[in-house]
Amino acid sequence: MASPILPLALIISLISTLANAAQWLPSPGYYPSSQYRTMAFYQGYRNLWGPAHQSVDYNGVTIWLDRNSGSGFKSVKPFRSGYFGASIKLQRGYTAGVITAFYLSNNEVHPGFHDEVDIEFLGTTFGKPYTLQTNVYVRGSGDGKIIGREMKFRLWFDPTQDFHHYAILWTPKEVTFFVDDVPIRRYPRKSAATFPLRPMWVYGSIWDASSWATEDGKYKADYRYQPFVGKFTNFKATGCTAYSPPRCRPVSGSPYRSGRLTGQQARAMQWVQTHYLVYNYCKDYKRDHSLTPECWR
Repeated sequence: MASPILPLALIISLISTLANAAQWLPSPGYYPSSQYRTMAFYQGYRNLWGPAHQSVDYNGVTIWLDRNSGSGFKSVKPFRSGYFGASIKLQRGYTAGVITAFYLSNNEVHPGFHDEVDIEFLGTTFGKPYTLQTNVYVRGSGDGKIIGREMKFRLWFDPTQDFHHYAILWTPKEVTFFVDDVPIRRYPRKSAATFPLRPMWVYGSIWDASSWATEDGKYKADYRYQPFVGKFTNFKATGCTAYSPPRCRPVSGSPYRSGRLTGQQARAMQWVQTHYLVYNYCKDYKRDHSLTPECWR
């Protein structure tokens, strides 16, 4: 009996399905955001600047930028380690030059010599996707240079369509960045000189960074499209505060007490870095890596 001949359209569909299967996000198998309770905005945060450009409800906060001002908020407590997350929805359309950020910092206590761990959404032009930038500063610009450790990603979803959860896990051993519980970057502690160890606060903000935010400043904020809005909810901030006992046990982003990623989490992170990583400071050979020894092989 002759084998049936598949219609050409079906063959093309099968090939397309198999090709797309390679792009499916692997499950991380563990969901750290589900391990920590959600807090209302007012329970853990307060306005830092731009109060007239901030609207608070029980669970979240909306902040916006127009030609008059942006806005920012700050955690009430400083932390020396912990899990810090928020579900964020971004503005659609033209947002070039605008930064929407969720980050850790101690800049107010150590100006010019601060530590910082960033999740930043770099605004974009019509029809182009957002870039998510992760960054780590250690002792700021104390050496006369600002030494950033940027890794930039595209996202596998449209962050303007719905809320997605973004988080930073900071322990004495490493910093891990998560998107919807998928680890996308791990920054290990190689030495005390290259790792943030001083207490930091949690911040969120929206502001005009036209000089660099979009294609190195090629496209600026255009206030014909104001206001530029960032929405934050589902806040999580759990860990050792600056006032906790010295023996406070750091929280974990995996089922292991040590915090080490599982094999499944590591594979999901590798998948993201293979398909969506668009810039890695360690691979930028135009930069001086004498002060980023974590890049040395």
